Amino acid sequence: MPTDLKDRVAVVTGASRGIGRATALELARAGAHVIALARTVGGLEELDDEIKALGGSATLVPVDLKDYDALDRLGAAIFERWQRLDILVGNAGILGPITPLGHCDQKSWDDVMAINVTANWRLIRSLDPLLRASDAGRAIFVSSAAAHKCRAYWGPYSVSKAALEALVRTYAAETETTPIRAVLVNPGPLRTRMRAAAMPGEDPLSLRTPEEIAPKIVALADPAFTQTGVIYDFPEDKVFSHRAPA
Repeated sequence: MPTDLKDRVAVVTGASRGIGRATALELARAGAHVIALARTVGGLEELDDEIKALGGSATLVPVDLKDYDALDRLGAAIFERWQRLDILVGNAGILGPITPLGHCDQKSWDDVMAINVTANWRLIRSLDPLLRASDAGRAIFVSSAAAHKCRAYWGPYSVSKAALEALVRTYAAETETTPIRAVLVNPGPLRTRMRAAAMPGEDPLSLRTPEEIAPKIVALADPAFTQTGVIYDFPEDKVFSHRAPA
């Protein structure tokens, strides 16, 4: 049965393409109002057109997630209009350099941590009071098996995703007695721009698409899903209590 999120309010980061775009469309299809964040105005406008074609509605927020003051303003703006937030999908992330740890420059390291970790902490910091005001706040963050595999040369990305998982599981523990449920998603290999950059020799047609995982992510936003601090592993289609299998 399709998830019914009529009149619920959802924030999606990295919404202009890939998993974020597919999830934003699926949330709109389920009836949610989508607050779509991304750096590219053109991509957001295309998403808005598609959401309207579905009969849905969206608020577009062109923003660089490293603009932490803007994330604070986002929380204030959502409070002013809706007084609550029902769903947060922290999807945006960057790959960073594939290089030995000793060869990674400071700026590249800082950029990966800023987007993959600190921005998600700032989103939690800004939006936590709004999620608590919901009858069933759902905070969903996109991780990676890289957090556990720790392959050579993937250091910045792996470290950032391991930190993200610690962040979200800590938030889950802190909100266990509230209406909030905080979960992680391991999407596995998907046909995205990031995957193509990481694995340039791979045939993209051999991979599953963001459109296939989007309904699974939206199901985690359903008030009926009540687990917290867990990881949903898309390749296995299972929920794990601590980590996805490496």
